[in-house]
Amino acid sequence: MWNIANVTSTSVTIEIENEACHFVDQDYSLSINGEAKASPKTNIFTIYNLTPATEYHISLSANGKEVADTVATLSDTAILNVKDFGAVGDGVTMDTAAIQAAIMAAPKGARVVIPAGTYKILPLFLKSHMTLELLEGATLLAHTDRKDYPILPGKMILEDGSIAYLASWEGDMADCYASIITGIGVRDVRIIGQGTIDGNGQNADWWVDCKVKRGAWRPRSLYLVDCDDVVVEGITIKNSPSWTVHPVRSTKLRFINLTLNNPKDSPNTDGIDPESCNGVEIIGVKFSLGDDCIAIKSGKISVPVDMRRPSENIIIRNCLMEYGHGGVVLGSEMSGGIKHVYVERCFFRNTDRGLRIKTRRGRGNTAVIDEIYIKNIKMDGVLTPFTLNCFYFCDPDGKTEYVWSKDKLPVDERTPYIGTLNFENIYCENSEVCAGFIYGLPEQTIKELNFKNVFIEFKEDATPDYPEMLSFQEKIVKSGFIIRNVDKIRLHDVVVKNHIGETLNLDQVTDYLVE
Repeated sequence: MWNIANVTSTSVTIEIENEACHFVDQDYSLSINGEAKASPKTNIFTIYNLTPATEYHISLSANGKEVADTVATLSDTAILNVKDFGAVGDGVTMDTAAIQAAIMAAPKGARVVIPAGTYKILPLFLKSHMTLELLEGATLLAHTDRKDYPILPGKMILEDGSIAYLASWEGDMADCYASIITGIGVRDVRIIGQGTIDGNGQNADWWVDCKVKRGAWRPRSLYLVDCDDVVVEGITIKNSPSWTVHPVRSTKLRFINLTLNNPKDSPNTDGIDPESCNGVEIIGVKFSLGDDCIAIKSGKISVPVDMRRPSENIIIRNCLMEYGHGGVVLGSEMSGGIKHVYVERCFFRNTDRGLRIKTRRGRGNTAVIDEIYIKNIKMDGVLTPFTLNCFYFCDPDGKTEYVWSKDKLPVDERTPYIGTLNFENIYCENSEVCAGFIYGLPEQTIKELNFKNVFIEFKEDATPDYPEMLSFQEKIVKSGFIIRNVDKIRLHDVVVKNHIGETLNLDQVTDYLVE
């Protein structure tokens, strides 16, 4: 019925095992050491305010069946309260130095605690082998004046003369302001609790002329580069200056039961954007923001070939995506490739697109998307549930003829590749624009698409809109599947209701079977 998703010294996260998407499928009763607790409303939930190094008897029951287990919380080597280091938490005093001092003073295995209060800060830097806990009522409030932010250089020259990069902006090595929480090469780190990181973007100028570089590119709320074994659990992050959570070239990352809230009109405030990462788990996260909810990336072709790394082995489960441009997105910066992605039991609500892949000529022949598995998904109010766009027109050169031409161009070192994608058990209601907009390159066709047990129904009063971002595309409404330049398609038990015109509009599809 349930399993333990994560354990820290003060919390336990539980995942209910069912077929439901994000929200529970029935009423559950929860008790801890025999004491009844509030019933869980979502499949993934966290129990807070536990005592370190203590055993707890946890019981979850439904329909007369009970499953219980004993869980031991972890221990801390030390507990450091930031107020003991001079932090005030009044929302006016600059508390950066005090909190940073607590972090740097923490011995291996210690927990740095931020109690209730509002702590005005400039970027904080993590170190290895520590836990940062934001207690309920604690807010880290980002300072708004960019001139006071340190800048992380894009490129670094190492002692042996080789180049490494420290900061990344939309897939390029580029100078960026340090992020609200920054981790560089850290290991074994936990960021936990019921508190909030407030990027304060609405009170700064980060969202003004957002595509203009002023001093450096915008900070993220949480930036992790070359990190390993990082868990972020429970906290809320809101009003991010740009992408909310951005790990780069990092491994063994877990994002659990987070709440990410940015205004719907805030520019480029993606939720979680793993870039060239291996081993990422995103479970139980709630997204409501101004761009893609999850966007898996791996840099642009400007990154030297020997430094390109794929994003791979990524698990996304039991998440709620709302008000984003896309629910789960691959690309468009994906020159290192993306493979082995598994998305399951998620609920997309009122996003522009659901499952979205975006790429374009110029990403490179190392830009390979393959072995993607999507199943058990519910969508409500998603304008276009499925899009796969190989003519994505963003970037300074995105509207050049090389990108938009529908002619069959030569395959060379700039040409991306899309392999096999699998979609199963997906239910969509109240869609408006298009069931699926799939447009491969004529010279490098999409290799294989498999749709099984898919239901899409359009709302009666649907509004025309663009299914994807590519040149010369007109607005459409209540269209079936539009599919171009694909080698092989299998559609088993695919139903589209209340649409206008043909269910399937195919062009240059070599092998397709409808069952």
